[in-house]
Amino acid sequence: MIDRFNRIARGIIFFRHHLSDKQFLIVSSIIVGLLSGGAAVILKSFVHSIQHWIERYSYEDFFLVIFFPLVGIAFTVLLINTIWKHSFKKGSAEITYAITKKSSQLPLSHTYSHIITSAITVGFGGSTGLESPMVSTGSAIGSNVARAFRLSYKEKTILLACGASAGIAAAFNSPIAGVLFAIEVLLADISAAAFIPLIVAAATGALLAKIILAEGVLLTFTLVSPFDHHNTHYYLLLGLLSGFVALYYARSFDYIHDLMKKIKSTWIRVLIGGVLLAGLVLFFPSLLGEGYESIKSLSNLNTKTIFDRSIVANWVNSEYAVLLFLSLVVLLKSVAAAITIGSGGNGGSFGPSLFMGAYLGFVFARLLNMMLGTDIPEVNFALVGMAGMLSGVFYAPLTAIFLIAEITGGYGLIIPLMMVSAMSLAVANYFQPKSMEGKKLAKLLNASIDDRDQYLLSRLDLSQLIETNFLTIKPTENLEALRKTIAVSTRNTFAVVNDAEELVGIIQLDDVRQIIFSADATETLVKDLMNIPAGELTLQDNLQTALKKFDTTGLWNLPVVDKKRYVGFISKSSLLARYRNELIRSA
Repeated sequence: MIDRFNRIARGIIFFRHHLSDKQFLIVSSIIVGLLSGGAAVILKSFVHSIQHWIERYSYEDFFLVIFFPLVGIAFTVLLINTIWKHSFKKGSAEITYAITKKSSQLPLSHTYSHIITSAITVGFGGSTGLESPMVSTGSAIGSNVARAFRLSYKEKTILLACGASAGIAAAFNSPIAGVLFAIEVLLADISAAAFIPLIVAAATGALLAKIILAEGVLLTFTLVSPFDHHNTHYYLLLGLLSGFVALYYARSFDYIHDLMKKIKSTWIRVLIGGVLLAGLVLFFPSLLGEGYESIKSLSNLNTKTIFDRSIVANWVNSEYAVLLFLSLVVLLKSVAAAITIGSGGNGGSFGPSLFMGAYLGFVFARLLNMMLGTDIPEVNFALVGMAGMLSGVFYAPLTAIFLIAEITGGYGLIIPLMMVSAMSLAVANYFQPKSMEGKKLAKLLNASIDDRDQYLLSRLDLSQLIETNFLTIKPTENLEALRKTIAVSTRNTFAVVNDAEELVGIIQLDDVRQIIFSADATETLVKDLMNIPAGELTLQDNLQTALKKFDTTGLWNLPVVDKKRYVGFISKSSLLARYRNELIRSA
């Protein structure tokens, strides 16, 4: 299969000679859009096939169904641990890390491994979403197509983003949201040249999904009630509430996910996760799988189907009991998602965010109608709540706004969508300056991602800038030995190391130039001439730290140590030259 793909790629490269670089990039984006859209179609179809098979048991023996997530997670973990092992990475932070540190190269296995594992996880009832695996799959397709076509780093990055854009576009039939997701979440440094390929790829992926997938497979809504400006203050309150619930999602997810990861045994972790999910689904059946069907039930104002298979269904016998039940579903969705992913399943936070937002908006609107006697449209608030949660979790307000606008088939709610998304983001950002994926990326890069200069610096590895052609000398050696070392050196700086190769000082030629030929060569020792370094770096430091130390010490060369052992020097001029090249590369 790989050989056939390479033959096709060589054939396309042959035609490249008849196209300009821009034209070939557009052709490549169409290919990536078709492949990524096709991957999204396969994933959606695979999941719905599994769910259709499971539905045969859902009403006959629901107590059997609640343990299906355990089966899905166990099978996912088995595949990852036996086939893909350490090459399997999850989340958009890993994609951005690959853009920054791995020249936008993603493993070829990611073009299919995320499809298989996420389909099994979600298809069997894992309480997570398919969109993040779609993004990972599309990004890998774009990256590997670019590699096969022997494109540059910049073009490879654009095609990687095209794949992610097409994946989101195909998942929701929302090409604009796909483009904006790629820009807001993946491409920290975007140029105008990337827009046309992104648009072409997203449109191609969305069109392919629309042609192939049945209407019920895609998440779509029909907007019934238009926006009423008299409800503006209620929308603002929903935006405020969405921000706090998004914070709750991020913190509860991280906390429970970390707790699951502390369980050392893989299979005990899978077993505990599966049993906990079974318990949650027994009480709250809508936590099973993506949960998009229950969102559609809310849009039809049909709440009974959401809890009719619950073990406590007989106690949900009043309007306030229904609201309490739905409120608990909102709070427990993040718990279920964290357990699913933490115990080894594959999925992301995109779907759970939409799920929680829909329930939150619906509960908020219905509670106002019941308590205040208002008549605000509950479906509209459910839709706008989805945008609020997505914006507050991913810090991607434009994606959230246009996603809901596109899946409702118009822009009738554009004003409340903008208000709620902006308010939610403002609240979440105030208490937590980075999104969940942003924090993960900053940890991977060991650097801030908020500043463009710092982001560009994070692309450079400190270890790649270390120069090892600085000669060393022992502190107990005399001046004659120092003279001989200077004579054969091309540098003006010398590291003084002890017998354990630990750095104890440095000697600058300018500091000893006046005395090197006048002092007694046998009695003057190196330790009498050396200086303690004004600053030093470790292999764990990043380039931002290095620049700060260059500024504070005034030095042009800083020694690098690893557990006190001397490694080499980093030159300020070399660092700035590499940074200049990175600026040119990203321009």
